[in-house]
Amino acid sequence: MGKENLLEVRHLKKYFSTAAGQLHAVDDVSFDIAKGETLGVVGESGCGKSTLGRAVLRLHEPTSGEVLFDGKNILSYGKSEMKALKRDMQLIFQDPFSSLNPRMTVSQSIALPLTIQGVYKKKDNEALNKKVREMMDLVGLAQRFVNSYPHELDGGRRQRIGIARALALNPRFIVCDEPVSALDVSIQAQILNLMQDLQRDMGLTYMFITHDLSVVKHLADKIMVMYLGMVVEYCDVKQLFAKPLHPYTKALLSAIPVPDPDVEMDRIILKGEISSPIDPKPGCRFAGRCIYATDACRGKDIPLTEEEPGHFTACIRSKEIN
Repeated sequence: MGKENLLEVRHLKKYFSTAAGQLHAVDDVSFDIAKGETLGVVGESGCGKSTLGRAVLRLHEPTSGEVLFDGKNILSYGKSEMKALKRDMQLIFQDPFSSLNPRMTVSQSIALPLTIQGVYKKKDNEALNKKVREMMDLVGLAQRFVNSYPHELDGGRRQRIGIARALALNPRFIVCDEPVSALDVSIQAQILNLMQDLQRDMGLTYMFITHDLSVVKHLADKIMVMYLGMVVEYCDVKQLFAKPLHPYTKALLSAIPVPDPDVEMDRIILKGEISSPIDPKPGCRFAGRCIYATDACRGKDIPLTEEEPGHFTACIRSKEIN
């Protein structure tokens, strides 16, 4: 028997009104995340990854669909219910500097969610300070920085503040929005190892958004590939790296650098024009850049279909080309 799902997203859509029409940022996306597991969400910039994460947390109000957390549709929650839910659902931002208030010290930043949620009153200084120091120890942030400001710290330490702030309320689910992309490679490894340790020790469930497939290969249990607001492939990580089915996924995998100059790379260079996400026409949105596209790929949307056990793809020619 598989693990119980903590999060279930069904036909989620998020459209933005523009002068040119409706921008389909997230278009009919469905997925599950089991308790204690990680879903990696990958795709190039502008594919809707971050918007999806914010829509799941209702930081962007979804246009339609369902977001089931512990089996309950949180899109029906009012303000008070959503405030309470924030204890269970948190976000780690991409840029640790812009997500921190430059006028707040490390201790003030970590204490903020605890006071907003009423876990501690501002007058409970001793208990609050003790909790802040516990969180700093948890994320490996030296206590000598307790009264430091964000501009006095490097990117890795700032991101540790962001992680400590997200964990302060003891959440069960965290959307990690490219949490290491703004960091040096050596610091990235430290933060990723920290997040894995925290997940193991605290039973956390992650939705990990990134454009770096090599990161999710070692971090995620399942992976979802997005292209212009839609899911084009969804499966276990091992399945995807062993046998990608969608042409876009194949192109992404071919771009992963190999640290061996003697290995001859078989790059897939995408050509053609990127479709507009504003009032898109029916059909595969990747068709304009796909060497396998035919007239059958245009005119009607291509549903996500289970081509192999647990392996879903939105390509009507996947059996022919694989």
